[in-house]
Amino acid sequence: MLSFSATTGGTDGGRQIQNVSVGPVVAQLARFDDELPLACGRSLNGFELAFETYGAFNADRSNAVLVCHALNASHHVAGYYAEEPDNVGWWDNLIGPGKPLDTDRFFVIGVNNLGSCFGSTGPTSRDPATGRRWGSDFPIVTVEDWVDAQARLADRLGIAQFAAVMGGSLGGMQALAWGIRYPQRIRHALVIAAAPNLSAQNIAFNEVSRQAILSDPDYHGGHFDAHATKPRRGLRVARMIGHITYLSDHQMEHKFGRDLRDGLQYSFAPEFEIESYLRYQGEKFAEYYDANTYLRVTKALDYFDPALNTGGELARALEPATCGFLVVSFTTDWRFPPARSREIVGALVDRRRDVSYAEIAAPHGHDAFLLDNPQYHAIIRAYFARVLPPS
Repeated sequence: MLSFSATTGGTDGGRQIQNVSVGPVVAQLARFDDELPLACGRSLNGFELAFETYGAFNADRSNAVLVCHALNASHHVAGYYAEEPDNVGWWDNLIGPGKPLDTDRFFVIGVNNLGSCFGSTGPTSRDPATGRRWGSDFPIVTVEDWVDAQARLADRLGIAQFAAVMGGSLGGMQALAWGIRYPQRIRHALVIAAAPNLSAQNIAFNEVSRQAILSDPDYHGGHFDAHATKPRRGLRVARMIGHITYLSDHQMEHKFGRDLRDGLQYSFAPEFEIESYLRYQGEKFAEYYDANTYLRVTKALDYFDPALNTGGELARALEPATCGFLVVSFTTDWRFPPARSREIVGALVDRRRDVSYAEIAAPHGHDAFLLDNPQYHAIIRAYFARVLPPS
């Protein structure tokens, strides 16, 4: 196992780090007319992927980095929209000029996964066979399906090989799948706050969230659009359950404790600050997210298990991967704890792969991969200096 050092200074090879935004960005849409076979046995006869790009190709197009998103994120990874300046990309603190993933050096691509509700073909899209929204008729998709679709986007963009594929949580699982599925098309994989598969507890949380949606009277078997309704109650509960798992006990205690909003009211209205916070998150989520998308994305999480076809032997499952790996975990992440990341590292070491591992002391729980942490960002910066050494 290889190791490397990282610093948190304000210069990079003598160049002052600017840490500025990539600025206004524009979403793009790629249309594919070829059939895409899916793991579930069905196929999509044509599909669209929404994506954004930041930075520019170098002369030989060897500096492309694919960023894979987690459960409820999208292709909007960095920058902002001119018409919505407050709509900042979900990893803007990490990606941009002079940032750990430096868009002055790398051509960065954010892509929205199939089955999402943010521009790529999914349940909210029109089924060409019927002219109606797919709704619950949209196929179940997997991490492997997403990676296959992303490979077609890479072809469209003229990228023979990615310098790196990176992601956090479910995005990290996609990076791992890239290393296995397309070993010749990726030089490095950054697998952050992820796991080789979900634990029974994680599957249980996902199932409770799905049942909240499926049992909402406004769900209508997934065709709620035809009934001019939306299962907001189910989505609210699903988001509240999920959000609890993203925060550590320490962080929740630090932010909210047992603080009351306005004293005890002896009612079922939100009295504690944590109740108010969860309800706010649930209400906001229910307005912009699609229920059928949520069901499919959580199922994709449940199904991900590279070792399923190797008798549970992760090292054998990772045998095809030849790229370098950076695996990062966070000490208070109880949804994907460090022990799960160390399983990945151990399997890669067994296969004598080039792997670096960092376990970051952070109080924020699973959400830590999205937040500012000097040690974490310094490690990402140092690793990308290996991916493409400064000229």
